[in-house]
Amino acid sequence: MFSNLPELTITGLAFGAIYALIALGYTMVYGVLQLINFAHSEVFMYGTFATLWTVWALTGTGGGVGGIQLLLILLLGLVMAMATSALIALALERVAYRPLIKKDAPRLIALISAIGASFVLAELMGLRDKVTAWVGLDDDLDRYVSGARINQSMASVVNMPDVNIGGLSIKTVDLLVIAAAIAMMVIVDQFVRRSKLGRGIRATAQDQETAALMGVNPTRTIQYTFLIGGLMAGAAAFLYMLKIETTKFDVGFLLGVKAFTAAVLGGIGNLRGALLGGLVLGVAENWGQALFGGEWRHVVAFVLLVVILLFRPTGLLGESLGKARV
Repeated sequence: MFSNLPELTITGLAFGAIYALIALGYTMVYGVLQLINFAHSEVFMYGTFATLWTVWALTGTGGGVGGIQLLLILLLGLVMAMATSALIALALERVAYRPLIKKDAPRLIALISAIGASFVLAELMGLRDKVTAWVGLDDDLDRYVSGARINQSMASVVNMPDVNIGGLSIKTVDLLVIAAAIAMMVIVDQFVRRSKLGRGIRATAQDQETAALMGVNPTRTIQYTFLIGGLMAGAAAFLYMLKIETTKFDVGFLLGVKAFTAAVLGGIGNLRGALLGGLVLGVAENWGQALFGGEWRHVVAFVLLVVILLFRPTGLLGESLGKARV
């Protein structure tokens, strides 16, 4: 393990950066509504398929392109993933949560609604061949709907040589994932802390009724919260597909649990905590996998969560979104 510790750390940071971007959606919604949006994992999953289908549509196989053409394909894939996930997140807010919020329903009811929405979204993707058959489009969309419940893969899109730093061979895609994820997290963090909308989000998180009296529209603020979380989940989905290149209708389940773990680990409701928790989780499970074996990867991740919560129940940072300092 110790001979390749730097490589394990870089790979762990890449996975952790993806967890962090997904965790941001959990932590923002919790910060504003005190609600765990368990359907956020499916918001991520739809983003992976948006990336996959965009690459398929533009390249046929996903390979054989390079230069400016490859860059444009990747940019469009990122845009489509973020747009798709954002739309799913907004639809969730409108259909599954807003009616309950308006009725001041107990949080347990909203939690059950979130779990139900999660299953509905996953099964719709897993039954997409049946859905298109009902409307007579299964032949036209055969490539996109066939094998609806098995792994779907795109051929390698980014074939970049490894980077050699100080004798260490590091995958360029890992560096790209880490840099892109951290940059996006920093942008969102600064946006929430310094923009007018961000101040509205933090005010709503701190005291929704007082924020409304001060002119903040709670409904619109909640919409924007889901929108930002959806955009970041879409970005995470794009980066995940760059690295893993394979997705499935239920891919969001485990990634969602890991991202939720990262959010709790860093301090649920804390934007910077989501980033820290994701990176720590990614590195810890990668080290654990090398030390105990690949089958222990998930065990190490959740044992770490239990240990942290035993000694620091509020997470590593523990500061809520409503109390975030500018």
